[in-house]
Amino acid sequence: MADANSRALRDKVAIIGMGCRLPGGASDHRTFWRNLVAGKDCITPTPPDRYDVRTLGSRFRDKPGRLVGGRGGYIDGFDEFDPAFFGISPREADHMDPQQRKLLEVAWEALEDGGQRPADLAGSDVAVYVGAFTLDYKILQFADLGFTSLAAHTATGTMMTMVSNRISYCFDFRGPSLSVDTACSSSLVAVHLACQALHNGETDLALAGGTLLHMAPQYTVAETKGGFLSPGGRSRTFDAAADGYVRAEGVGLVALKRLDDAVRDGDRIHAVILASGVNQDGHTNGITVPNPDAQVDLIRRVCAEAGITPGDLQYMEAHGTSTPVGDPIEANALARALAVGRAPGARAYVGSVKTNIGHTESAAGIAGLIKTVLSIEHRTIPPHINLENLNPAIDPATLPYEIPTR
Repeated sequence: MADANSRALRDKVAIIGMGCRLPGGASDHRTFWRNLVAGKDCITPTPPDRYDVRTLGSRFRDKPGRLVGGRGGYIDGFDEFDPAFFGISPREADHMDPQQRKLLEVAWEALEDGGQRPADLAGSDVAVYVGAFTLDYKILQFADLGFTSLAAHTATGTMMTMVSNRISYCFDFRGPSLSVDTACSSSLVAVHLACQALHNGETDLALAGGTLLHMAPQYTVAETKGGFLSPGGRSRTFDAAADGYVRAEGVGLVALKRLDDAVRDGDRIHAVILASGVNQDGHTNGITVPNPDAQVDLIRRVCAEAGITPGDLQYMEAHGTSTPVGDPIEANALARALAVGRAPGARAYVGSVKTNIGHTESAAGIAGLIKTVLSIEHRTIPPHINLENLNPAIDPATLPYEIPTR
């Protein structure tokens, strides 16, 4: 029995610390939680320090060179940074992607939240896995076709690899350090890889999460042309009026340990990860269109690994992109999965943090994970906002779950 208990602890991963910068003035997970419980809509007009919406905005998606919506989820102080605190010169900091800067701050705070002293961890096998997707600062740095603005620190300041490696370098962490780009799943894939590294003994402590900041309009214009974005600038996941998603900024990391190590060390444990998994949609009607069978298969497989049935799940944080195509596919796939092994009358709840903060793309998964961890800690499910009339392609009679609007 002792061996079985030891093995059960060893196979689980404890979340011991969390740090974040999210829309709505959420400079930590406590403020983020207050916004969620209050049902706050954190989508605002695009600030002029990002780009000029008056010049670039349009009501029409197909107008060349223009973007729709003119709204998004934005973090406060995206360009503020104390380089001396991290031993970085002002000259180098000027050429560092603000994503690298904010990740350093959030990494420190996640470790501090977990009761870890960064100085004591120097030279150890701490691992870093960061999901990232777009590099707006790289666009800005290379926009000068005369190349006169490029400097000694431009390359390391704008490379994708540095969103993870900068943390490892500054704190002298010597475990695996990977930057992960799987688009909107990037931060959750980063968490999965961190869990695998802990299971395999590659590290004893890992930081995992994701980042996305908007400093240039190019990707927003491109996503407008792809038909992904909401012209109204509202995130209405599962609603009949959903017309696309709203781009948002976010930076978030969790500090992870094997559960037996966390128990042994007396760490505060926010929540426990029983299992994780990754798959791909394969070929669908379009490269951005999800595959419901793949979604159902993954849920079943990860639940089996965790030793539970999907019917045991009480809350599911949905991707919930607020798109007319994606929402019904996900809602109906969740209905199929959550019905497996569910006792009659045992309801589950499904919500999406994107209704509050928008779609943080490569940081979307970590925002949803932090929300879910906080829900467990506070024994409260925040309201899923901006839902007035369910998308007609979702049949409420077939759903073994509710969407909590209060």
